[in-house]
Amino acid sequence: MPAGSDGEGALDGVRVVVFEARRAVETARLIERHGAVVIAAPAMREVPLEENPEAIECLDLLRRGAIDVFVATTGVGFRLLLAAWAGRVDAASAAALLSRTSIVARGPKPVQALREIGLAPLAVAAEPNTWRELLAAIDVAGPLEGRTVAVQEYGRPNRDLLGAIEARGARLVRVPVYRWALPEDTGPLRAAARTIASAEVDVATFTTAVQLEHLLEVAGGEGIRDAVLSALRDRVVVAAVGPTVQEALREAGLRADVLPEHPKLGWLAAAIAARARGAIAAKRAGPAARDPLPRPRRDG
Repeated sequence: MPAGSDGEGALDGVRVVVFEARRAVETARLIERHGAVVIAAPAMREVPLEENPEAIECLDLLRRGAIDVFVATTGVGFRLLLAAWAGRVDAASAAALLSRTSIVARGPKPVQALREIGLAPLAVAAEPNTWRELLAAIDVAGPLEGRTVAVQEYGRPNRDLLGAIEARGARLVRVPVYRWALPEDTGPLRAAARTIASAEVDVATFTTAVQLEHLLEVAGGEGIRDAVLSALRDRVVVAAVGPTVQEALREAGLRADVLPEHPKLGWLAAAIAARARGAIAAKRAGPAARDPLPRPRRDG
């Protein structure tokens, strides 16, 4: 159980902006149970690719036995890939084709999607499920020199992962299945940008790097990008999940004030409940009063 998960009331009156979209309700409830006032501002949506020749190429290669390693990166993306194949092959036949490869999963969500069609991965990336852990899981399949690796992508290509696979001598097959876009209604996101710029909220939570990117994009459209960055730097506590988000924050000149010990929503809510009030006070007292960047504890 996350530390501090029983701290109902720890956030009474604290205003928290949540940028989650697909899991917005769950995220809000996890934080609200600690007494916070949650402001929902979905920052992204997943848009399936209507025409997907890469998905069909991947299926053709599977039929020819020409793929050695298949990498499932997200549960949603893997299910969309099956849907793209649906007019050509049923789920049982797709599972039979994939079973002839070494399957690697990025984390528990793609594992669950694989299990739905009776498949189990050879290896699963360890937390925090970045491209480095995924690459280590891919290496479990053996040397990649001269072999073909298909990567089901999510949102946008991970250049570091793809480059590392190619550097090992593999032939790379990219299989994009959806892209990230701004929400159809950007009103809540624009309103959140304004409340952050004026420091009318206490905490901003980021669970993917794209949320930060889209927040700054709409803030730029409102003419308040610099004000949002200034507020996140000096007044509004930043809570974040995972090293990819931390890297995006650093690139924007920001830092995470609250980090959970594990990259999961429940742990994020518990970390906010346990640390947000102290972080708010320290941040608003000025740079000299701030604690060093909190580091997530790694088991083992």
